[in-house]
Amino acid sequence: MEHIHSPDDLKRLSETDLPALAKEIRSKIIHMVAKNGGHLASSLGAVELAIAIHYVFDAPNDNIIWDVGHQSYAHKLLTGRQNQFETLRSFNGLSGFSRMSESPYDAFTTGHSSTSISAGLGMVVANDLAGGDLKTIAVIGDGSMTAGMAYEGLNHAGDIHEKKPFIVILNDNEMSISHNVGALSSILSRAFSKKSLQSLKKNIGDLLKSVPKIGDDIYQLARRSEEAFKSFVTPGMLFEAFGFDYFGPIDGHNLKHLTDILNNIKHHDGPVLLHVLTKKGKGYAPSEKNPVYYHGVASFDVKTGRSLSKKDQSPSYTEVFGDALVEFAETDPRIVALTAAMPEGTGLSSFALKYPDRFFDVGIAEQHCVTFAAGMAARGFKPVVAIYSTFLQRSYDQVLHDVCIEGLPVVFALDRGGIVGEDGATHHGLFDLSFLRSLPNMTLMAPKDENEFRRMLKSALSHNGPTAVRYPRGSGTGAALEKEISPIQMGKAQVLETGEDLLILAIGASVAEAMAAHKKLLESGISATVVNARFIKPLDSELILSLAKKIPRLITVEENVLQGGFGSAVIEALADQNVKLDRLTRIGIPDVFVEHGPQEILRAKYGIDSDGIVKAAMAMSTPKP
Repeated sequence: MEHIHSPDDLKRLSETDLPALAKEIRSKIIHMVAKNGGHLASSLGAVELAIAIHYVFDAPNDNIIWDVGHQSYAHKLLTGRQNQFETLRSFNGLSGFSRMSESPYDAFTTGHSSTSISAGLGMVVANDLAGGDLKTIAVIGDGSMTAGMAYEGLNHAGDIHEKKPFIVILNDNEMSISHNVGALSSILSRAFSKKSLQSLKKNIGDLLKSVPKIGDDIYQLARRSEEAFKSFVTPGMLFEAFGFDYFGPIDGHNLKHLTDILNNIKHHDGPVLLHVLTKKGKGYAPSEKNPVYYHGVASFDVKTGRSLSKKDQSPSYTEVFGDALVEFAETDPRIVALTAAMPEGTGLSSFALKYPDRFFDVGIAEQHCVTFAAGMAARGFKPVVAIYSTFLQRSYDQVLHDVCIEGLPVVFALDRGGIVGEDGATHHGLFDLSFLRSLPNMTLMAPKDENEFRRMLKSALSHNGPTAVRYPRGSGTGAALEKEISPIQMGKAQVLETGEDLLILAIGASVAEAMAAHKKLLESGISATVVNARFIKPLDSELILSLAKKIPRLITVEENVLQGGFGSAVIEALADQNVKLDRLTRIGIPDVFVEHGPQEILRAKYGIDSDGIVKAAMAMSTPKP
């Protein structure tokens, strides 16, 4: 492996050397993820596939799209990033996903799933219009074939005028399409894919169609016979119906078979789908045994597989959510829980065990999940859609059209709101306050701590309309959880500290930072009134306006983009009532996409921690020039 600095170096190896290379790559991935954390199981399962693709195709001239990008660690190692690999997912280091700006070998930026077929088809057509002869390979897997967008891409690729050469590789790691493989199907796939057989099939087809009067009928009968035989021994009927030539399933860890079939289909004259079966977590026993846990994992001990991360004393917001929902569901049979392929990540595993008939995992299909929830709400149930903030973006139209227009009582539990960390720009939940507060009928809130979170959930379940509760990744403040959970009055903020020099309005996780800043400011002789806004919509305008008139030096703090966010809502309320301020500072994320890195580093960089608030307050306290 030390000699592989580009795919050209890889091609100099003999096929007999490739299994040893795969072993070395796996070892490097395991030890790197053990140190930095990351998506382990998915990338371990795709090692041979990455080697075979780069061995056969000519990247970066040929386009290789990895969907989802977290299965691309081996691809990174094979494309000149060995020396940087130890920085994977570290601040200022390599991204944990494919990034066009990071390397010319990353043909498309991926983070959310199921985009590769549509993007790949766009590249195929662009290449054709430009008169090029480049190949495009879309590697889709790890559940991505459960999303509707993948089938939209397939449908267009198989139907587009004069079908274009396009290779889609389905990396089926038993987390998407069901397992079905054997020696017969592997032999048939490699045989069917040979260029000579494909040419012979075309010539025979042309010959049959040329028979006067009955030729076309004979051709259609022969084609149906071939399709019936292939569908009998393979699960390819669906993809053939989309207009793809289907090959597989084939063992995705047999490098000889992989390189053979990729060479065979390399010059195919139309869209082709290769179905490859891999084992998620391949080559590392703990990961093979528990691929769900090792899908995305923190640092761990390689020998034992045990986590090295220190467990916080406080439960995470995700855990608090899962426990609270189980508790609420005990007394209300109308409560149902929905998620899009993230039962563990959203804390719904306990709910699924206790109430299996009221739990629904729809796969990576966020749009369907929201409208499915709307249908249940329309018939008197109380659906709770547990979803990461970043993934709710994929279903914005459904939230607007199917939930908010009729004001249906769907509760959105938005996990990972704000800065998420090492997964970077595609996964930060920094836009939800802006894109949800603009929707009529939507109630939007964010808790300052775990206990308030439980109270907000109860309020949301009692509210007869769309509600969203947005909370951060990780542990809370360690607040005591009250036994009796009482709801919060809708649209009412809370004054936590009083002072005359400054007014600080904070929302969600930023409230704790504002309280810490308050303490530091007191040491400098500055007293501040600190308000836990609780609600972005409806905003407690009455309280905010009354305080702003008394203390016309105002700071708003949010872990969200500034454009259209909480601070914007406050400014709009002040402007509507013509309230004048002496000083105003909005603290939040500027008009940029935030990079990957630890939460505390990123919060400090963008000034949304207590030190950033203090800095803004001190600047506000100095006389105007």
